Amino acid sequence: MSSKTSSGPSQGRRLLSVPVAYWQIASVFLLVALCATVGLVFVWLRSTQGTAVVLLVHPLSSKSAASVYNTCASSGSGLGKRYLVTGAAGFIGFHAAAQLRSRGDVVVGLDNFNDYYPVSLKRARAQALADKGVPVVDLDLNDADALQELFRLCSFTHVLHLAAQAGVRYAARNPFAYVQSNIAASVSLMEAMRLQKPMPALVYASSSSVYGLSKRLPFTEDDRVDQPASLYAATKRSLELLAHTYFNIYEMSVTGLRFFTVYGPWGRPDMSVMAFARNIVDGKPIRVFMGPNNTELARDFTYVGDIVSGVMSALDTAPPSADPLTPATYRLFNLGNTQVHTVSEMVDTLQELMGMKALVRRMPLGATGDVLRTNANITAAARALGYSPRTNLRQGLQEFVKWYFEYYGPDGKKRPADEVGYVPD
Repeated sequence: MSSKTSSGPSQGRRLLSVPVAYWQIASVFLLVALCATVGLVFVWLRSTQGTAVVLLVHPLSSKSAASVYNTCASSGSGLGKRYLVTGAAGFIGFHAAAQLRSRGDVVVGLDNFNDYYPVSLKRARAQALADKGVPVVDLDLNDADALQELFRLCSFTHVLHLAAQAGVRYAARNPFAYVQSNIAASVSLMEAMRLQKPMPALVYASSSSVYGLSKRLPFTEDDRVDQPASLYAATKRSLELLAHTYFNIYEMSVTGLRFFTVYGPWGRPDMSVMAFARNIVDGKPIRVFMGPNNTELARDFTYVGDIVSGVMSALDTAPPSADPLTPATYRLFNLGNTQVHTVSEMVDTLQELMGMKALVRRMPLGATGDVLRTNANITAAARALGYSPRTNLRQGLQEFVKWYFEYYGPDGKKRPADEVGYVPD
């Protein structure tokens, strides 16, 4: 009896000790949670000022996020400029990003690496950029949440928008790809831009194709562009109009560049110069399309190095967006060579420089949306940007041929698996 009585208080103390221990543990967890919350709020506040702090809340990989943050945290040229290049694994985007980086600028690339043409070439460009210190994030512009996360990671001063679904003939097979990539994705990008404070300036790629069925040559920026000949052209013109809307409503600084038939090293395999070189090496016929009455198609072929010089000038002269001291501007320029050559002239020069004979098969031009002739009036770009193309067709093709045999081997046939058997539209 006495033993039971004496054990009562001892058991009571042991029972009381259990909730006290839980309360102490809960207190520790509560304190940790409170500190974590304060820390996250601090990071969020910091992310709205200057170069953003890493805050991983959406599907950018930790590796991509870290590379973007580390790149943007660097001083670069010391001018405080940070460039986002969309379509950086593409032909022109690769060259533009490399040129920006070569002069010491902070550059982040973005690309969705779609399979419109062999992805291995895009991956090779992206790797070459990474070797130069330019990370290329695998991201689709239509992923608004991931895009906003990218803008939180880095407060960009300029956006060079070159991402697009390219190609005129492919639209006949996949029209919705053009609406999604050229219109919807561009709106997604401009929405992310306008929400960033301060708002970056926009320089974007348009195309000579917007001139469509115009018969006035050379093409001038104030020509009518309401008769597109292809879906691709219609989406590029839509981008011009959408960009003007963001300029008008949000005072976004906007510069559009209408590119004319760009060619050169690291080119697109679906475009004529690259496709013709591949067929010449393989001994396969080259298709040369003819217009009505055997009219030769003619193009204002423009070397990529000249195009990039115009892009750099457009970026360097773009005024800031929504700046009370400097009015935002809406600008639109042709970037071409001004020297027009027929496709046959290009083929003759290409086969001579390659030291191989081309097998030419002429065929009528179908209802693909291709126009018969392009020719740029570059007066406005020369005046505002100092744009002056210096590379003639022969010189440009010589640089292309040199790169082609360096990349594909001395015989031109050392191709990645996804390029074997590739046939463009």
